[in-house]
Amino acid sequence: MEAKASARHVRVSPMKARRVVDLIRGKQATEALTVLQFAPQAASEPVRKVVESAIANARVKADRESAAFDERNLVIASAFVDEGPTMKRFRPRAQGRAGRINKRTSHITVVVAENSKNNGKGGR
Repeated sequence: MEAKASARHVRVSPMKARRVVDLIRGKQATEALTVLQFAPQAASEPVRKVVESAIANARVKADRESAAFDERNLVIASAFVDEGPTMKRFRPRAQGRAGRINKRTSHITVVVAENSKNNGKGGR
């Protein structure tokens, strides 16, 4: 069983969000939440919210299917950041020119799945 959550149009640049997402890819969901809680990057907060939402979606899906649910068995199966629309702003520069400011946005997607390995024994 796997569950998915995504946040769209998040006001953080995709490169900065990818730095944070690379920290949690492949980890257990509870461990990923701990890593994100103490990560110093500003992008860790929206990524943490998406991971929590994916865990909640997995819980709802398990309840709907009347399956047993244990949050400790969930693993971040895939996590990626796509580039969203860019807001263009202009700032005055010297000699009457205008400098363009790009305010980038991200689409953050996280997929959690049950650990298919034998209850986490033997490697990652």
